[in-house]
Amino acid sequence: MPTYTVTNSNFNLTSKEQKKIAEGITKIHNIVTGANTYFAQVIFNKTKKNNHFMGGKKVKEPSLFLLGQIRAGRPKETKDKLISELKDILVQNSELDETQVWVYIIDLPPSQMIEYGAVLPDSGKEKEWFSNLSQKLRKKLSALEK
Repeated sequence: MPTYTVTNSNFNLTSKEQKKIAEGITKIHNIVTGANTYFAQVIFNKTKKNNHFMGGKKVKEPSLFLLGQIRAGRPKETKDKLISELKDILVQNSELDETQVWVYIIDLPPSQMIEYGAVLPDSGKEKEWFSNLSQKLRKKLSALEK
């Protein structure tokens, strides 16, 4: 359900840092929203050299961006906690200052999302959705659950 895209600019993330960030994002999303861990996917991208501008000028300092696309329907308090804790996990695992970390959350209506070949459920209806999946897919997703 959530897809988190992490983009690093003007510095490299090691495989170890990527793993820690991905695990942290997954854990935070699970704890804060209650969604199963197998829904969280994290994708890493790096900007090419000289491809990051701000105010029309090249940015030279390191920056880290997180764009999270999540299901709509959660209260503001939940999203406030989610965005704050996501920022913290990026700072802890990147060695950047919090002023170099950007986090964006986009709410998408579940009816406008398909994952694993099925339209997603409203928040809180994951168990019913899961029970309607094929046995093969349920087994695959259960193996991803932490």
